[in-house]
Amino acid sequence: MSPEPPALTVDVGSPIPPYEQIRGQIAALVHGGVLTEGARLPTMRALAADLGVAVGTVARAYSELEAAGLVASRRRTGTVVTGGAPVPGVQDRVRAAADALARAAREDGVDDATVVAVVRAALLRTATG
Repeated sequence: MSPEPPALTVDVGSPIPPYEQIRGQIAALVHGGVLTEGARLPTMRALAADLGVAVGTVARAYSELEAAGLVASRRRTGTVVTGGAPVPGVQDRVRAAADALARAAREDGVDDATVVAVVRAALLRTATG
């Protein structure tokens, strides 16, 4: 049996729609190597109940993950991770920087939402300039 993936969360006060929050968190876990090929995701009903959202919200997140080639829905095994694993060595520098950022944020008492907002802003700045 595979280990339990980290808990997902939904911030109802966020301007980001709940399905996108779920999709983004799962995609990050897949790309970060936390969820590897063959890992089973919770059923849509179970995840919806855990997060306090509608089943359709989780279904949309899973559908977008499937369209991106990160998961596949299979009749007998449920939704499983199918791809998205990082290329060995290519993302080591980025992963190390992310680990350093997470440690610095914890040490300085910066909350997760702020860290994500700072990183998202940095990505937007570098995409346009």
